[in-house]
Amino acid sequence: MRLSDDRSSEPRLFDHAAATLMRDSVRRAMAEAEPLANPASTHRAGQRARAVLEDARERLAATLGAHPTEVVYTSGGTESINLALKGAWWAARDAGASTALVVPVAEHHATLDAVEWLERQGATVRWVGVDGSAVTDVDAFAAALAGGAAVATMLVASNELGSAQPVEEAAVASARAGVPLHLDAVGAFGHVPLRFADTGAALMSVASHKLGGPHGIGALVVRRDARLEALHHGGGQQRGLRSGTQDALGASLFALAAEEAVAELETEAARLRALTDRILRLAASLRGVRVLAADDRLPHIAHVVVEGAEGESLQFLLDEAGFAVSNGSACSAGVARESHVVRACGVTGVAPLRLSLGRTTTEADVDALLRALPDAVARARAL
Repeated sequence: MRLSDDRSSEPRLFDHAAATLMRDSVRRAMAEAEPLANPASTHRAGQRARAVLEDARERLAATLGAHPTEVVYTSGGTESINLALKGAWWAARDAGASTALVVPVAEHHATLDAVEWLERQGATVRWVGVDGSAVTDVDAFAAALAGGAAVATMLVASNELGSAQPVEEAAVASARAGVPLHLDAVGAFGHVPLRFADTGAALMSVASHKLGGPHGIGALVVRRDARLEALHHGGGQQRGLRSGTQDALGASLFALAAEEAVAELETEAARLRALTDRILRLAASLRGVRVLAADDRLPHIAHVVVEGAEGESLQFLLDEAGFAVSNGSACSAGVARESHVVRACGVTGVAPLRLSLGRTTTEADVDALLRALPDAVARARAL
C-alpha cells in the first residue's frame, strides 16, 4: 500500500465537502491493522474484534458528546439519514401516532429522496421554506410542528452553501411539540463544535469520509428514548436497530479520524475561514458573481453563483486548469441537474460553484485558484 503523500500530479482539491483525503494516520493504521474476526462471534478471536469495536464506539461517542450505546454504526450518511427518517416514520405509524414529516426544502438529497419515497407510502410532508441564504425559516418550521409529527429534520449547516441553520431554535420548538428532531450533521461534524447531548435532538447522522476517515462507514446517534424501527433485520446487533456484521476496523479508523478532527477543530476552522474569506472577496469582485451564503457558515466552504454561465462549463474549465471543484452535492449519481438549494433561495439561471477546502489546502493552492478563477468565469460566460 502506498503511504506517500506526494500528490503533485493530481488536481488541487477544492471539493473536500464531497470527501476529504484520508488522513495519513488513518492510512497507516489501516495498513498496519491485524485481521479481525466477526465481532459477534463468541470465541476469543471474535471477542478481540468485539473489544476493538466497542473501544471505537466509546471513542467516537466521546467526540460526538454522546453515550456509547447511542452510537449505531451504518454504511455512511445516506444510510444514517434513511434509518432516522424511515425508522421514525414506521415507528410512529405502528404506534398510531402522527405520520407527518417536517422537512426544509433545501436539505440534502439523501433526506429529500427518502422523504419523497415515504410520501409515496402515505406520509404527509410539511415542507418548510428557506431564505435567500438557504437558512430555514424557523418560525415556519415551528408552525409545521403543530399537531405532532413522526419526525422533523434539519441540516446543521447547508451542505452546498455552508449556511448555519437555526438548530437550537428548532430543537426547542420540536421539544415543545413533542416531535423527535433529526439533525443531518454529515457535513458539519468536525468543522463546528457539536455535542449531541446539548443539541436537544433525538437523532443525528455523521459520516467518516468527511473527516479524513475511510469511506463506507458512518453512524446514526440515537437517543436512548427515541422510537425507531429498523431497516435491516437479522442478527439483532446494535440494539436491534442495524443488524449485520459490524466493521470493527472501519469503526476504529472512523474514531481516529474524528478524534483528530475534533482536536484540531478550533485552529483549523480559523485557518480555513481566512482562506475561504479570501476566495469570497475575490469572487464577489467579479462581474455577475454573487455570494448567497449567510455570514454564519461552515468555515471550509466558499459558495458563489455566476450569472450568464453554465455550471458544467465552469466546473470543466477549472478542472482543465487543475482544480477539482463542485457545482454542489456530489450525491447525485453523476447526474447533472440544477441545484435545488440555489433554486430554493429564489435564484435560477446561474452557475453554482462550491469550493470546499480541507486540512491539505494551502495558501499556495488558494493563490493559484484566485489567479485562475477570473479567466474561468469569463470563458464560461463566452461558452
